[in-house]
Amino acid sequence: MAVKCVNGTFVGKKTENIIAYKGIPFVGKQPVGELRWKAPVEVVPNDGVYEAFYYGKTSWQAEGSPASFYVQGEDCLYLNIWKADDGGTKKPVMVWIHGGAFETGGPIEYDSHNLVKENPEVIVVVVAYRLGALGFLHLSHLSDGADYPDAQNIGLLDSVASLKWVHENIANFGGDPDNVTIFGESAGAGICTMIPLIKGSQKYFKRVIAESGAPSQTQSTEEAIACTNEIIEALGRKTVAELLKVDAEKITNTVADLFGLFKTFQVRTIPERDGKILPPDPWAAYANGAAKDIAFLHGCNKDEMNTFSGLMGEEFWKAWVYSRENKRFAQLSDKEKALLESYYNGLEGGEFERTSNLFSQSWFIAPQIRLSEEQTKGGGKSYTYYFTAESKLPMIKSGHAIEVAIIFDNKEDAAAAEADFDENFCKTMRKMWVQFAKTGDPSLSADISPDGKAKVWPLYDTENKQVMVFDEFNIHAEKESALKIVDWDKTYFLSNYSFL
Repeated sequence: MAVKCVNGTFVGKKTENIIAYKGIPFVGKQPVGELRWKAPVEVVPNDGVYEAFYYGKTSWQAEGSPASFYVQGEDCLYLNIWKADDGGTKKPVMVWIHGGAFETGGPIEYDSHNLVKENPEVIVVVVAYRLGALGFLHLSHLSDGADYPDAQNIGLLDSVASLKWVHENIANFGGDPDNVTIFGESAGAGICTMIPLIKGSQKYFKRVIAESGAPSQTQSTEEAIACTNEIIEALGRKTVAELLKVDAEKITNTVADLFGLFKTFQVRTIPERDGKILPPDPWAAYANGAAKDIAFLHGCNKDEMNTFSGLMGEEFWKAWVYSRENKRFAQLSDKEKALLESYYNGLEGGEFERTSNLFSQSWFIAPQIRLSEEQTKGGGKSYTYYFTAESKLPMIKSGHAIEVAIIFDNKEDAAAAEADFDENFCKTMRKMWVQFAKTGDPSLSADISPDGKAKVWPLYDTENKQVMVFDEFNIHAEKESALKIVDWDKTYFLSNYSFL
């Protein structure tokens, strides 16, 4: 159970024939002290032997997610590996990048024992990255900010560094470094769709699975600078040198008070379209073939925003909608505002239902269909899905993230969301994800399909626009025109804007 890697030999712990290796550093030095807001440091050779029994620290974040109650620190760049102890080699590798609005969450929430136990032919890796203001903070406009040219997208560079470590070491665990799939949900999915656009990254992976996340989850340089200026004013600081003297917990809590996910439901510390790490127009990059050699499996849930609106309650939700409409919809042209108003007025239900629908379109649904379009136009492959299975919680319905418990076979999370779906449905979804990671095609032949019935998942094309519908009792392919996932005239244009 000891595996020799570039930066040490790591001893894992075996349970039910699955070996877990936790808390493996994928950098040479952790980003503390003067390395805060600096690019990740490459690993250096190390002959030491280390117990890999426990998760590394969680990246600093305000209280809210399950990961936030685990020990936190800036020294957080670690990864975790699950593999079957069966002597297999050249196994496909699936690297999970967690979600959490770029400011919360962590690897501790994604134990992969059950996923690998059911699918021992793959190896699963779960990685960490810097979050919030420590991972996505524009600094180069400050008087001494020139030495921090990557700070606005440092969390993305952490993710690439973890993939580099996997590429160089995973063969020693029995994995195939030339058959790596990155997958994630929400912000993690967004990162998975941004990484292919980062120069030099594509040599570390060949496939992407993106659940409810797209490159629209970014901001302009102007927006990033405005965010930084609010933060430094609240902290009473003016330079990077002064910011380095502020402890990470104070920075994190100050940002949470200003616009934290769990306090104000704003999403401000996010990746930047800086023209350096990310292109100014990610959609154009996709349309021009930037990721044509990368196969995609991606999609969205029918009622994405209901997870948030349902948990907030009607009063808080209405106040939030009012503030977001005033701030974000102001950027639309008069023609676009009229189209959006027409769409809104044509929806069924009350204000609560209609605004949830509207923000589902702008945050998640329109960007996913746009990703299918641009990736296909650019000559790449896109297998697109539409998840429609509903939670038993009436206000959540087919809300954001309820499918994650399926992928990791986490029955506790499923029960908490009252989304304990049909077992064949869940096994089939997992098997399709694994089959895509293995072969680049998620279709299942009858002999490997959990219900014994073949599932053919057609590629998305710009004429037929077929998607795979994950109905709990009827997984099937269907044209987007029959489903009306997006309104091509009245909501598709929302993918041009970031409404986070």
